Amino acid sequence: MASPMLQEVFAGKLIGINKTFTEVTMQEKGQIAAIAAGFTGLLSLFNIVGRFFWASLSDYIGRKATYYTFFALGFILYASAPWFGHRGNIALFVGIFCIILSMYGGGFATIPAYLADIFGARMVSAIHGRLLTAWATAGILGPVVMNYLREHQLKQGVPSATVYDKIMYILAAMLVLGFICNLLVRPVAERYFMTSGELEAERKRAHDVASVQAMLPLRQITKTHQIMLAAAWGAVGIPLLWGASITLQKAWVLFR
Repeated sequence: MASPMLQEVFAGKLIGINKTFTEVTMQEKGQIAAIAAGFTGLLSLFNIVGRFFWASLSDYIGRKATYYTFFALGFILYASAPWFGHRGNIALFVGIFCIILSMYGGGFATIPAYLADIFGARMVSAIHGRLLTAWATAGILGPVVMNYLREHQLKQGVPSATVYDKIMYILAAMLVLGFICNLLVRPVAERYFMTSGELEAERKRAHDVASVQAMLPLRQITKTHQIMLAAAWGAVGIPLLWGASITLQKAWVLFR
């Protein structure tokens, strides 16, 4: 929704002319769409950066406090986005959604540690799989609902520049619900704890795996690890930096 939202809210202002989205020519729409593509790419970068920043911050302030920050700050940003849009402040509007997307990435990166804090590290894989099912469901239903609201308002004659206002307020309300859900999270009740026998069996399995790994020469493991680490960072980092530089060049026009 990011690209059409920016185009419809600011329309001609993105290329320095005072026209609504319905008034711009096809050629002007092409220029506007190119700028909106840069905006979408910029959001992707903040999604990536947010995974490092917020997950690292959670090590210092705690997982629950980090999620309180997501919901509280997200509420403020979503609720204020329409106001900045109506004032024509492109830079602040873009900045708001960059922070929002950083928190999306941060939430995705922080949740495994949050689960480990609650259930223990050994239980994360199974529980995280269930959580990702819910996350993916929201990823499908969320855009469908938002697009339905957008289309419904357009049919009701709501101007395209203000059609996202109600959507932002609904998203802000959802974050209030998320804040309450985070408030209700409690440590696991003792009746669900593993028995001594179950815990010992888990430890034995982990010990068996560690024993097999210990049979390999330590120097060989270390050397292989370093080579694989360098290769992995090169495979990921080089195209990532190349894509980031192109995205920043395209998105810079938003802050002129």
